[in-house]
Amino acid sequence: MPIHLPATSQELQGPDGLTPREIVAELDRYVVGQRAAKRAVAIALRNRLRRQRLPAEVAAEVTPKNILMIGPTGIGKTEIARRLARLAHSPFVKVEASKFTEVGYVGRDVDSMVRDLVESAADMVRREKVAEVQERAERQVEEQLLDLLLPPPRPMGFEEGEAAPTADGSASFRATREKLREQLRAGQLDHRQVEVEVREKSFPSFQILSSQGVEEMDVNLKDVLPGLFGGRTKRRRLPLPEAREVLLQEEQARLVDAEQVARLAVERAQTGGIIFIDEIDKIAGREGGRGPDVSREGVQRDILPIVEGTTVSTKYGPVKTDHVLFVAAGAFHVSKPSDLIPELQGRFPIRVELEPLTEADFVRILTEPQGALLKQYQALLATEGVELTFSDDAVREMARLAMQVNQSTENIGARRLATILETVLEDISFEGGSSGPRRVAIDASFVRERLAALVQDQDLSRFIL
Repeated sequence: MPIHLPATSQELQGPDGLTPREIVAELDRYVVGQRAAKRAVAIALRNRLRRQRLPAEVAAEVTPKNILMIGPTGIGKTEIARRLARLAHSPFVKVEASKFTEVGYVGRDVDSMVRDLVESAADMVRREKVAEVQERAERQVEEQLLDLLLPPPRPMGFEEGEAAPTADGSASFRATREKLREQLRAGQLDHRQVEVEVREKSFPSFQILSSQGVEEMDVNLKDVLPGLFGGRTKRRRLPLPEAREVLLQEEQARLVDAEQVARLAVERAQTGGIIFIDEIDKIAGREGGRGPDVSREGVQRDILPIVEGTTVSTKYGPVKTDHVLFVAAGAFHVSKPSDLIPELQGRFPIRVELEPLTEADFVRILTEPQGALLKQYQALLATEGVELTFSDDAVREMARLAMQVNQSTENIGARRLATILETVLEDISFEGGSSGPRRVAIDASFVRERLAALVQDQDLSRFIL
């Protein structure tokens, strides 16, 4: 039976409705190569939008197609997932599978990844709501500061023989207040100190473990003992800029509806959350082994219900994970995806093998992305008047040496470039602007002078590069 949808393809486009091709183009601005992985996550993100346009009864049956990324470290797995979440304005959390263990071992319980996701969603919603009330909060804080600098006249009862305040006195007060307002906005009163009530930020020096974890028990204690968890206030004299910040934070908290934040956070986590499970290959292992192998399978079985779809209790309310998108990643040098338990394998139907980076990729990583490493160092040193330039042959030489060290020692992908650059620019960064504004040109001979001996000496390469 065909499904008739009200939306057209044009309606699905826009800031929150990019097509897969547009998503890949956006990811290309930050991550070099890895076309297959970008296409997979772009389709997964687009399918999430498509699901939202379905009738409720059909949408309930459509589950996310979770993704398993396979490839060595430092080739862009985490960056692709993180940039995708930013692009989609989705709550995002990165966890390491090796930190989760079965009951009886030291580690975090798997439910904590969902609680972290909801916390991330709550932070996003809270920032949005604070931005909505920012102007109103600033106006009210300004009035509070003016009241502290020039307290309004107290209403008085008039007895026999007592004169009532004149209109001239009221007008004089308003004129003085407006003059103070102008000085306050111009920053001319920043040297003044005012007395404000500051909420104490006290924390308990103990933890109570329960079956629901420390977080839920902490919430209950806050309800029972509000004074112990920062419910008290005290008066402090603060410089006016600090007092403004304190009053602004309290006013924002008062204007933002906490219940609405909690409700929207749960909704956003359930429908738009992305959980990135890194190092999943570290828990790949089947039953029958001895020692940690059994624990690894236990971790997999703990993670399985979360990925399958379950309800997790959080301090913002119960959260269903049925439509959370899970992206898992691992190098799988020792193990392979088929070493995962079959039930968990089945929950990651999309498999993407990322390509090892080449020397040409290293050149592009150094220069092309929006936050390219060379641009970062140029911006850092420019703050001290040092104009740094890199010749094309210098860039190629650094890429070649990074590739050589990766092949001769441990392959850590593009992360090697940061180590190479730090070593090349060590003296320049140390001197900084102490010699005044200057121009420094980096060419291939300068790079070889700094790195050639280290690259050739295998023992030094292992420790330094």
